[in-house]
Amino acid sequence: MRSSLVSTATAALVATIAGGGGTLPVVLAAAQAVGATPEQASSWVSGLGLATALGTLALSVRYRMPIIAAWSTPGAALIASTSGVPSFAAAVGAFVLAAVLILLTAAIRPLGRLIERIPASIAAAMLAGILLRLVVAMVEHVPSSPLLVLPLILLFLVARAFMPALASLVLLAAGALIAWALGLVQPIPPLGLSTIVITAPAWDIATLVGLGVPLYLVTMASQNLPGFAVLRASGYTPPTQPILGVTGAVSLGTAFLGAHTSNLAAISAALCTGPDAHPDPARRWMTGPFYAFFWFLIALFGASLVGLFNALPPALLATVAGTALLGSMAGAMGTALAGEKDRLAAAGTLAVTVSGVTLMGVGSAFWGLVFGLLVLGIERLVKRR
Repeated sequence: MRSSLVSTATAALVATIAGGGGTLPVVLAAAQAVGATPEQASSWVSGLGLATALGTLALSVRYRMPIIAAWSTPGAALIASTSGVPSFAAAVGAFVLAAVLILLTAAIRPLGRLIERIPASIAAAMLAGILLRLVVAMVEHVPSSPLLVLPLILLFLVARAFMPALASLVLLAAGALIAWALGLVQPIPPLGLSTIVITAPAWDIATLVGLGVPLYLVTMASQNLPGFAVLRASGYTPPTQPILGVTGAVSLGTAFLGAHTSNLAAISAALCTGPDAHPDPARRWMTGPFYAFFWFLIALFGASLVGLFNALPPALLATVAGTALLGSMAGAMGTALAGEKDRLAAAGTLAVTVSGVTLMGVGSAFWGLVFGLLVLGIERLVKRR
């Protein structure tokens, strides 16, 4: 019994490290992109920790399933690649809109079906375009920091072959040591508790359409749907509407802390739903409370985490973020271009999204989706005639 409890706690700890440690640089890049101050970035991380912990604890205890929440990494990547957001308050307005749309999806079943009708190839192409820009940013640091970036890319390829779940964490630790040896690390601030910053949302139409709507779509298509698939593949029957309702509610509450959306986890959930977490599937739900505890700690010390990462060189953070998203980008591209029927529409979505173009104040992710659906609609209309 004790050994099973230890394995359950260990699985939860590994899932926390794998889900948070490697992708935190993406969140910090998102915070920088929308003009967040260090205090607002700290509050953002704490809000994400709270949302993840509360959502996981409520759902896993209530339904006795390993229902694991996480922050939306593709959502953070979208925010990091978005330009033209006039203020942090406008970004918070977009976060509020995305959370409300998730709540509406929980309450109105036809809305969920409408999202499911977006072709997987188009949704995947939009995601691939978002992620590609961050992966390319990693390569752009090679000329200025070759002694840091190139060894880390090689290390990532080796680490991913032997320990894929922890590759990003290994890369972060090794990168910090290399950066310190090269004299690139800034003074690290002392350990301290997080400060919560309440931000009133600003309602900028272009940001709501160009960031809020794509954030909702990316969260649903790239996080929640795969999260449900992981639970079903592990033999569970997840309650769809309550899960969307809880994750939408905690996302709405923490949006005012500056945090973007939370959702069902996929990779972290896979670590908590398998036999390594507990030999008895009926008792694997216990990973939820352990996982929630670790995320409460992240919420508590969010300021220290932000201070630590801000002391590291930008080239290191870009490399950790780029390598962490490389597999997701490859998977999204594979899905986008796999079917010959939708390939042209998917390629158009990818091209427009990765361009970073802003039209009428609305970002490229939205226009990529619109362009792909337009191409697909024209092709299908022609075939009917």
